[in-house]
Amino acid sequence: MSYAEAVCVIIAAKNAANTIGTAIKSALRETAVSEVVVIDDGSQDATVSTASAADDGTGRLNIVSFQENRGPAAARNHAISVSTSPLIAILDADDFFFPGRFDAMLEQEDWDFIADNIAFTQETEGTTQPQSFQSRAHRLSTVDFIEGNISSPGVRRGEIGFLKPVMRRSFLAAHDLRYNEALRLGEDYDLYLRALIKGARYTIIEHCGYGAVVRADSLSGQHRTDDLRRLWEADQAIRRATVLPSDVDEALARHEKHIRDRYELRAFLDEKAQHGKAAAIRRVLKNPAALPAIAAGIFRDKTRQFRTASETEAAPPSGLRYLLPGVPVAQK
Repeated sequence: MSYAEAVCVIIAAKNAANTIGTAIKSALRETAVSEVVVIDDGSQDATVSTASAADDGTGRLNIVSFQENRGPAAARNHAISVSTSPLIAILDADDFFFPGRFDAMLEQEDWDFIADNIAFTQETEGTTQPQSFQSRAHRLSTVDFIEGNISSPGVRRGEIGFLKPVMRRSFLAAHDLRYNEALRLGEDYDLYLRALIKGARYTIIEHCGYGAVVRADSLSGQHRTDDLRRLWEADQAIRRATVLPSDVDEALARHEKHIRDRYELRAFLDEKAQHGKAAAIRRVLKNPAALPAIAAGIFRDKTRQFRTASETEAAPPSGLRYLLPGVPVAQK
């Protein structure tokens, strides 16, 4: 491995004592990894001691603690600032890398961001290995990226924003790109979008090297109503500050509306829960434009049990479900 291929793995962790050890060990196992930077984001459990116990003695592990929780964007920005490797990879504290994760990606050329497939699993140790897919590559356009982050009724979630690309530090530095610390939801989406708008070459390969553990108590699934507001405002800010090609602007407007509709529904339900039905109705009367989004959201919730099986597709016998389709190596 040359220095130009050295990877820094960034792990932002809050109260992750039960999973952080597996995440760190999976990163240190990779020969391409020259640094693992763990940011303890104000944890109140044994995250730091568990992370320290996962050290392999090679001097690659760096643990930094925040006294107060600052959010994943701030944690990742700090990790970028204290690391030096030319390539940067994000690993969530409750996920892991499958062995050899970076090999297939580093064989590719001419990219600023490169991502592989993700396997969703219930396993916390990654004992089941993923299907061997071909490493076929394709370039992701800005419009395709935005559209891939707009979920549709009746379709199982498959958001491209879930991908965990390796990023070139030189590209981030050249365009002064960092995570938006006002966001605690969609901070990855926002960074990748701004990079694509700046001309980033974003490559995706079918090979699977990232294991995402499906958890009911995942922090990413516990966002607040205000987090949705901040996300659609981030879309809005980009559209106001940047002259975009018409197809990109139209796609971004659709994503902004998608997130804003989710916000309006959550805000209505919050108002109803906190102050009663009458207060919630008064909120709608003050903002009648939100009524279609609220009505559609309530209808979806009320009819959830009647949805088709495609929305609740079970994992295959292997126990792994993949974010992206791929061609198995055995096929010609």
